[in-house]
Amino acid sequence: MMNRPKSVQIYTESNPNPQALKFVLNYIIVPEGVTLDFPDAETAQDSPLAAMFFEQFPYIQRVFMMNNFLTITKNESVEWAEVAIVLKEALKKYVESEQPIFSARLLHDYEQEFQAAQHEDSEVVKKIKGVLDEYIRPAVETDGGAISFHSFEEGTVKVLLQGACSGCPSSTITLKAGIETLLKRMVPEVTTVVAEGV
Repeated sequence: MMNRPKSVQIYTESNPNPQALKFVLNYIIVPEGVTLDFPDAETAQDSPLAAMFFEQFPYIQRVFMMNNFLTITKNESVEWAEVAIVLKEALKKYVESEQPIFSARLLHDYEQEFQAAQHEDSEVVKKIKGVLDEYIRPAVETDGGAISFHSFEEGTVKVLLQGACSGCPSSTITLKAGIETLLKRMVPEVTTVVAEGV
């Protein structure tokens, strides 16, 4: 597992999605390049940490993890001012108790899928992924979310928006005004970009 410091520090950052809040830790909790998205309690079975949030806090709708942060999405029944400190304390207590963040099986499955996808990529898809990785992903991560390539067919790029980006009111504007414009300019084969499963 990742090297945990003796004292776990956590701070929060807001983002464009008013229902999501980013909880940043002072160490890496998920290996580089891996994104773990749990849109409900059923999908959280391979992450004891995500499962804990769903079990203890009924207003939580989604838990997303990558690098050194979690983005938690709540429903509208509570305000962040009421629950942010409670969630922060629960997260701190959990990680300081050195319980597992996710199962080894989950990480293995993720790596298998990633390796399989790498072998099948066309030159255009490699270019698209390169632009997403270099220019778009860092900005999206700053806002507590993630973007990943889904597919490319007949000029249309489908992307998957996760974390704070999922269900965010401004994600459609970002997708069209920012991501689509950049991809069309840098990869001429791209004509449009759409979000999958939003």
